[in-house]
Amino acid sequence: MNTPDWTHIRAFLATAETGSLSAAARQLGLTQPTLSRQVAALEADLGVLLFERLGRSLALTDTGRELLPHARKMLEGASGLSLAASAQVVSIEGTIRITASDVMSAFVLPPALRQLRQQAPRLTIDVVAANDIRDLMRREADIAIRHVRPEQPDLIARLVQQASAHLYASKSYLERRGYPSSRAELSRHDFLSFGEPQRMIEFLEPLGIALEADCFRLGSQSGVVTWELAQQGFGICPMAESVATATRGMERVLPAMDPILFPVWLTTHRELHTSRRIRLVYDLLAEFFSTL
Repeated sequence: MNTPDWTHIRAFLATAETGSLSAAARQLGLTQPTLSRQVAALEADLGVLLFERLGRSLALTDTGRELLPHARKMLEGASGLSLAASAQVVSIEGTIRITASDVMSAFVLPPALRQLRQQAPRLTIDVVAANDIRDLMRREADIAIRHVRPEQPDLIARLVQQASAHLYASKSYLERRGYPSSRAELSRHDFLSFGEPQRMIEFLEPLGIALEADCFRLGSQSGVVTWELAQQGFGICPMAESVATATRGMERVLPAMDPILFPVWLTTHRELHTSRRIRLVYDLLAEFFSTL
């Protein structure tokens, strides 16, 4: 087996993250035939098949999925080595905007931001706490953390975590209203909505939780406000496990129920390959979420 060329590994990563040769070629500033040759060369060097074609898109083979995290670690290592060798981390300056939901901005990101402040003290960080999807293509943010993968082909997206959530309520609420023992009993409880109650009803219905609009008498567009209302004993609401377990006085409702799984996507634009500050923040956030 030949030693893989770094440019071939980069081509593999871009193709895996975008799902197509054309999108990966645009991301790397290459022609599609050139990128295709680089992926084929890596397959030849390794003696394996990395992708299979599904219609107009490409899907990773089992071998490709197995090798993907190793390739990402090589990318992160190469980026970190380059930055450290040239002492660029401390000297990086400018402003970078990170957009995430208000709950994530308030309760999840601070430890990552603390690491970032220590590594790049001259960097200015603007956290855009917004529950709507800000448009990276219009530069409303440099990096977005979202639970859906973006559809724009020119964006770079990485699945950095499969997070879990459960239903929670305060101990005071449960002692006052009783601990439900089944999904059916939940319809007799008060729920707090994130945004429109109908969306919450539609979200919970596939989980076997049938609720009516009357269950939602209080809520907010702000996840932080809704979570505070839950802590104050106003009702039940879903919350990421990492947030809830760090909040005193909150208890899981129906603890035997399977967790609610949701993806965490880290997204940025093509400037990732040319901007030192975006590269630094993107890699740090990817590493941070992989440890949660």
